[in-house]
Amino acid sequence: MTDEADVVRYRTEGPVAVVTMHRPQYRNAQNSAMTYALDDALYRAADDDEVKVIVLTGEGKHFSAGHDIGTPGRDIDTTFPRRAGLWWDHVGKPGAESRFARESEVYLGMCRRWRELPKPTIAAVQGACIAGGLMLAWCCDLIVAADDAFFADPVVRMGIPGVEYFAHPWVMGPRHAKEFLFLGERVYADRALQLGMINRVVPRADLESSTMDIARRIAEMPRLGLALTKKAVNQAEDLMGLRAGMDSVFGLHHVAHAHNAEVGHDSLAGHDARSMRDGGR
Repeated sequence: MTDEADVVRYRTEGPVAVVTMHRPQYRNAQNSAMTYALDDALYRAADDDEVKVIVLTGEGKHFSAGHDIGTPGRDIDTTFPRRAGLWWDHVGKPGAESRFARESEVYLGMCRRWRELPKPTIAAVQGACIAGGLMLAWCCDLIVAADDAFFADPVVRMGIPGVEYFAHPWVMGPRHAKEFLFLGERVYADRALQLGMINRVVPRADLESSTMDIARRIAEMPRLGLALTKKAVNQAEDLMGLRAGMDSVFGLHHVAHAHNAEVGHDSLAGHDARSMRDGGR
């Protein structure tokens, strides 16, 4: 297990809780320790009657570089108390029995769980929001991006059809989703706004203040009204196929992992964080 301390930080400013990913030395790459710390922080905000809106941020130059696939704190073989589902502990299990159980819990399961939090959530995104970072932003209700933000899902380079929380066709439309995945290129904030991926673009220096202003204005609304409105939109999105679509693509995602492991050396087709970064430039 990683010995990093405070991988997620929590504070409140009046009715707004601010949850900050805090692995800036690794561009806030998401290991399991961070995942469970995020879950703790979001539950804390959900349980606090004084909190009406939650802001998710990343410390440093980047929001999140995605899943941790190579830092010293990578904890893929560490057991954590499972919360998002009833799959068995992945540690010590062979092949797909391990990968499917782990990713059902820490990736797809957790993001779905956070999407259903009955308080509005806002992602404040700067710099890189890559692959697994997209999942963290997309399960939030609103996304405010700095003008230096960029978004990408380059995992087709691994032979994998997108990250586990497969919201692509819903957040940008099917045709743009195909382009986004086929090319794996960076989509910068101004283009992301045109595609409907994000809500607003603000100068980098104003990201925190602009996001907090939106959060405080939302917090003036009745708590139950906000919760029911969020649930109404989420239900409509699910009726458009979001949940079932994610389930079907999650299976394809794991076919790709299994294929990579069968024909190569590992489930990531031999890629690491550096090769993925360099290939996307």
